[in-house]
Amino acid sequence: MSPQSAMSAMSVVEFALWAVLGFLFWKKGLYRRFPAMSTYLALRLGSMPLLLATFFIQSQPWGRNYFPVYFFIYWAVYLASAVLLFFVCTEVFRTALMAFPGLIKIGIVIFRWAILVSVIVTFSSVSFLHRGLLAIPDIVAGLMRSVSILELCLLAFLCLSMNALHLSVRDLAFGIALGFGVMSTNDFVVISLMTHTPSLTAPLQFVYEGVMLLALGIWATYCALPEPVRRPIVMPASSTIYRWNEIASALGHTGTQVAVQQPANSFFLTDVEKVVEKVLTRNLNSRESES
Repeated sequence: MSPQSAMSAMSVVEFALWAVLGFLFWKKGLYRRFPAMSTYLALRLGSMPLLLATFFIQSQPWGRNYFPVYFFIYWAVYLASAVLLFFVCTEVFRTALMAFPGLIKIGIVIFRWAILVSVIVTFSSVSFLHRGLLAIPDIVAGLMRSVSILELCLLAFLCLSMNALHLSVRDLAFGIALGFGVMSTNDFVVISLMTHTPSLTAPLQFVYEGVMLLALGIWATYCALPEPVRRPIVMPASSTIYRWNEIASALGHTGTQVAVQQPANSFFLTDVEKVVEKVLTRNLNSRESES
């Protein structure tokens, strides 16, 4: 089999896996639980045949005039994917911490600030060597790198706090984060090594496509296997994560006001209580002796 035929076969397998994922999400009703993820799957599933068709046309000698069509479609889909992935990370975070609403509230605030910083850094670090439409790939690629960092941070957080959150490895939220973590690692490592070998039949292209198929296989496995039922989390009040959740829930809440006493006054009140107890005890003793 020639390298071009092998790459075409891997592309067909990739499209089939996207189709399987979309079918499983629709059949199991997972689109209600992960609406952003289902939208991302629909975008990839719907755009892949169009991109393959336009790529084939513009690669032919008679279809080179169609390159701008492929250019705009490709980078529009890439930009939409980057935006959707921000929302996917947010809903995975919400699902993983559904038992801790306080941590969810403060975590969403952190996500929003991370998005704002990512956008600012992306636009401030765009190379000025490209002007006009040629700057679009730099901007969109910068946004996707920011999303990839966010995905890796989310996966690292879930791995480190899995025991504290009582999150199972078989949970779909962890599976989605794991798949995106594999894809992000693939983007950072393989693409950085492919700068000098841009050919579609280069060995690293097969490595990149193979890792993509691995990530899709992880998602397909998590969607196909039965997910463990989440039970109510019972933990002691002295638990660290419980206290963090209470503190996060109290941030920004102005419904109740509490008066805080000074330490010196607390010692004074304690002495007064002791004197009162002694007086009451003496009065009771005197009454009993009189009777």
